[in-house]
Amino acid sequence: MYALAARAHALALLDSGRSLNSVSKQTGISRAALRTWQTCPEPLRRMDGPCPRCRPLPGPPDDIAAYAYLLGLHLGDGCISDHPRGGHYLRIACADAWPGLIEACRSAVLAVQSTGSACVLQKQGCVMVTSYGRHWKCLFPQHGPGKKHERVIALEPWQQSIVDAHPWEFVRGLVHSDGCRIINWATRVVNGERKRYEYPRYFFTNVSDDIRRLYTDTLDGLGVEWTHCSRGGRPYNVSVARRASVALMDPHEGSKR
Repeated sequence: MYALAARAHALALLDSGRSLNSVSKQTGISRAALRTWQTCPEPLRRMDGPCPRCRPLPGPPDDIAAYAYLLGLHLGDGCISDHPRGGHYLRIACADAWPGLIEACRSAVLAVQSTGSACVLQKQGCVMVTSYGRHWKCLFPQHGPGKKHERVIALEPWQQSIVDAHPWEFVRGLVHSDGCRIINWATRVVNGERKRYEYPRYFFTNVSDDIRRLYTDTLDGLGVEWTHCSRGGRPYNVSVARRASVALMDPHEGSKR
C-alpha cells in the first residue's frame, strides 16, 4: 500500500505531462499502480460499514430500489472475485459506448453501499465498474465458481421480496446488462402493394435458463407479454414485441446512452 501523500505526488507528476516510466523511476511506484490511479484518482475505501445481512436481525440494503437495479446488472454482466488480502471486488462490465449505463451502474453501487467506493477501470472495449468490500458476497449470494449458466441461479427470499417491491428496476438492470431496444421491420401487402413498416422491440439474451426465467417471471407479474425467439434451436432470446407491452416497458427502461 502507498501513502496518500505519495499517491497525490505521483498523480501531480503525471498531470504535469510526465510519462509513466519517468514517474515510476522517480517515485518507485509501479507503472500498474500509476495506471490504476489515473483511472481512479480516489483510493478505494473498504466497505466497513455494518452489513445489513450480518446484523443480528438480517435486513435488506437501505436503498432497495437501487439494489434491485444492481441485482439485474450483476446477474447479467457482474462477478465477485476475492482480494488476496481479504474482502472482495464487485465488478460490473459496461460497454464504452454507453456512458449513461456506466454512471447509472456506479450510482447504484454507491447507493447500495454508501461507505464504499466505485471506480471505473478501463478494459478493451468496456469498462469495469469496480467496488471493493468485505460483504459483497452477503449482498449477492448468487456468486460461485464457474459460469452462471452452468450452476443454479436462484434468488433468496429476501431478494425476491425486493424484486416484488421494485420489479421495474430489476427488469431495467437485466435489460441494461443483457438486453436492448431495437427498431425491427417487416413487410406486408397493402392493397396489392408490399410495404415496409417498423416497430420497436425489446430483446433479452442470456444463456442461463434460470436468469431468463427470473426475467420472464418478473415480466409476467408486470403484465408484459413475451415470447422466446430461438436462434439455431437455442432459446437464449426473449422478445417483447407487442405494442401494448413495449409501451409498458418504455417509461421504465430508459436509455443506456
